[in-house]
Amino acid sequence: MNKSFIVFAFAALSIISCKKEKSKVAAKEEVKEVQKVENTLNSFKANIAESTITWKGTKPTGAHDGTISLESGVLDIENGAIKAGEFVINMNSIVCTDLEAGKGKEDLEGHLKAPDFFDVQKFPTAKFVIASSEVKEGKLHVTGNLTVKEVTKSITIPATLAEADGVVTFKSEAFNIDRTEFGIQYKSTKFFDNLKDKFINDLIELSFTIKARK
Repeated sequence: MNKSFIVFAFAALSIISCKKEKSKVAAKEEVKEVQKVENTLNSFKANIAESTITWKGTKPTGAHDGTISLESGVLDIENGAIKAGEFVINMNSIVCTDLEAGKGKEDLEGHLKAPDFFDVQKFPTAKFVIASSEVKEGKLHVTGNLTVKEVTKSITIPATLAEADGVVTFKSEAFNIDRTEFGIQYKSTKFFDNLKDKFINDLIELSFTIKARK
């Protein structure tokens, strides 16, 4: 094989890897002091039917994506700023949207719900609790505690907040979390040798859109 091609390929892989690492949010120690949502005039209740979380997982041979639904959610907003918030995620609602029924869709959804991944029978919900928010360089950054499989880490994600006709839209940019930091080790090269091209990437891409009303 041409040596220059090998060098080029290695460089390309390095660039891709760096981009993925840059989009990964750092999972830090849980924020202990979090202001709880209060039932005040500033509270907006999430509309479950209009809110959604999207996910994407990748492996050497391709990728799969889908959605997860909220179980409940509430935001406290004061003078256009987020003061507090809590979102409960229904892990039983995991859906794969890139596969058709009868062509692997049910198998993948079942595997994601199994103990290898999210173990939804034991851990039926996940949670994101907002701890703080700030605007940096014109962009909203929200820090909150993400709990998956009873593992809680704080993450900071870029997001937008808009209000129109009594509806608040709280939307994140796409961000990546490392699933192994939340106890999901299945086919991770960090924990298993000799997987060759059968591994699954540790990073899971997430994004959410929450629509809420008073």
